[in-house]
Amino acid sequence: MKCFETVTLIAASPATVFDLSLDVDLHTASMAGSGERIVGGVRAGRMTLGDTVTWEARHFGVRWRMTSRISAYERPGRFVDEQVAGPFKRWHHTHHFAPDGRGGTVMRDVIEFAAPFGLLGTGVEAVALARYMHKLIEARNVHVKECAEASA
Repeated sequence: MKCFETVTLIAASPATVFDLSLDVDLHTASMAGSGERIVGGVRAGRMTLGDTVTWEARHFGVRWRMTSRISAYERPGRFVDEQVAGPFKRWHHTHHFAPDGRGGTVMRDVIEFAAPFGLLGTGVEAVALARYMHKLIEARNVHVKECAEASA
């Protein structure tokens, strides 16, 4: 299993960043490069505790589906999304939002994931998947930052 963390500084309040981070429309826009789209569950607006969404996207030339659920929700400080069905053996993403002391937010993402397929999956994690997922989350965070700062 792999774990990585990203930190993004955003010039908007934690409540604003928290709410935008749960918006499926914003998420879809941030993942336009992979053609990500919603095929089930919450289809518009902001998710909340217990909500699920099923995403379909193309990564590594293969079309994937993943259903995730909001399993923890503590506005405006933290929420968790976890895979309930999809390509990973495990996907657990904790989103943290803390005041930066100047009216902005320190957004911290902690992602734990494991690829399927035993030793083959472990090899793919080490060679390519961890780096790919890290870049994907960072690109999403740039989009969240731009939207949050434009609305602040």
